[in-house]
Amino acid sequence: MSVEFLWYIPNQIDPGHRGDTAGIGHNSLDALTTQARALEEHGWKGALLGTGWGRPDTFTVATALAARTEKFEPLIAVRPGYWRPANFATAAATLDHLSGGRVRINIVSGKDNLPAYGESEEDQALRYGRTKEFLQLVRKLWTQENVTYRGEHYQVTDSTVVPRITPREGRPHPTLYFGGASDAAERVAATEADVQLFWGEPLEGVRERIERLRALSDELGREHAPLEFGLRVTTFVRDTTEQAWADAEAKVAEMAERQGEQQNWRQTAVGQQRLLDLAARGEVLDDNLYTTPGRFGGGGAGTTWLVGSAQDVAKSLRRYRDLGITHFVLSDTPYLSEIERQGTQLLPLLAEL
Repeated sequence: MSVEFLWYIPNQIDPGHRGDTAGIGHNSLDALTTQARALEEHGWKGALLGTGWGRPDTFTVATALAARTEKFEPLIAVRPGYWRPANFATAAATLDHLSGGRVRINIVSGKDNLPAYGESEEDQALRYGRTKEFLQLVRKLWTQENVTYRGEHYQVTDSTVVPRITPREGRPHPTLYFGGASDAAERVAATEADVQLFWGEPLEGVRERIERLRALSDELGREHAPLEFGLRVTTFVRDTTEQAWADAEAKVAEMAERQGEQQNWRQTAVGQQRLLDLAARGEVLDDNLYTTPGRFGGGGAGTTWLVGSAQDVAKSLRRYRDLGITHFVLSDTPYLSEIERQGTQLLPLLAEL
């Protein structure tokens, strides 16, 4: 199975995301297009577009970037609740048609400001129950006609999405990525997702989760192609190992001075908590997984960093590949210059994958 490398476009109103140096106009169409075209030029498959209430709409951004590029594949993060399944399935099918099959979807179930767009807060069981139905129904609408579906959260009658999705080699419809580390999330991933995304955990933790999800897929009677796995992590690359660690430690020192230790993150999602707990095991795990950033505000994929020369980081990514990871979503700031640096220095070392 081939390995794919994507980047990350934060899609933020305010500049300076995770230390990015871009200022005024950072989120303009021209600036975002510059990043997307740089990704095409430097060997990246595409990029994950961040989502959440208070950010620009990801689907609109993805559509604009697809129109201005030739190969760039947006991994569009969307939330059930913000979208209804039939409306979303039609929008995605339309963009997939217009872009020549370049759409990828990342389903996000984490809590958001639901009342702001007319939804009510739900407990975890209801939230993941809704996500499971969303995934089931969207897939049916993409692959079947005259769909009638009766779920607890969603219902449609005699529904056919147009334009129809054009199946492509190894891709019957846009790939459905999904994250989450709770028991409820893993049960949804095991049965309904195409790709389960992990954050930057140590190798042993990723190995255990892959084994558990594969066993769950068998136990729960997965009906689709085997679940694939992805890694979303910060890759902090410099010309030498020594320079990388010096720069990484200096950047964390700046974060500590600016933000202080983040004690208020202790009540959080299961996946984020797993990352934060890693710091208690040591500042560096495996060879070069740096856990300290999470203490000073590095959330999500910024909680842990793979630090080193391009050779060091490539070695670590190969180890994740050996465990079964085939989708990598990497990033570091400044976003634009790191697209070029890592595309030039890191990706060629991984070409054999």
